[in-house]
Amino acid sequence: MECITWFAPILPGKLEAWKAGVEEMKGPRREDHEASRARMGLVREVASLMQTPQGDFTCIFHEAEDLAKAYQTLAASEDPHDVWFKEHLVSAHGMTADMLAGPIPATLFFDYRAAG
Repeated sequence: MECITWFAPILPGKLEAWKAGVEEMKGPRREDHEASRARMGLVREVASLMQTPQGDFTCIFHEAEDLAKAYQTLAASEDPHDVWFKEHLVSAHGMTADMLAGPIPATLFFDYRAAG
C-alpha cells in the first residue's frame, strides 16, 4: 500500500468556496465521492485546512495500492462527480487534474509506523 501527504494552495478569496466544496463532498455528494474514490482505488483520503502567514493550504493524505494509477484514473474520468471535482480543483486551487496524471505530486521521505 502506498501513501502520500501533499499540500495544495487555496487561492486568495477561495477559502469559503473550498469549504463549501468539502461540505458538499461530506453531504449531498458523499455517495458519489465514495464511488469516485473506489474507482480510483483510494482506501483513505484526509483533507485538512492549514492557515499560514503565506496563505491557506489544504493538506491532503491519500492511501492506495497504486497512487499513480489512482490519479491517472481521476484525470481521465468523465464521471459527472469527477468532472465536478476537477472543476473544484481548478477553481479553489488553480490546479488541473492533468497535473495529477503525471508524477505523484510529492515524494515520501519518512513513514514511521509503530510496531504492532
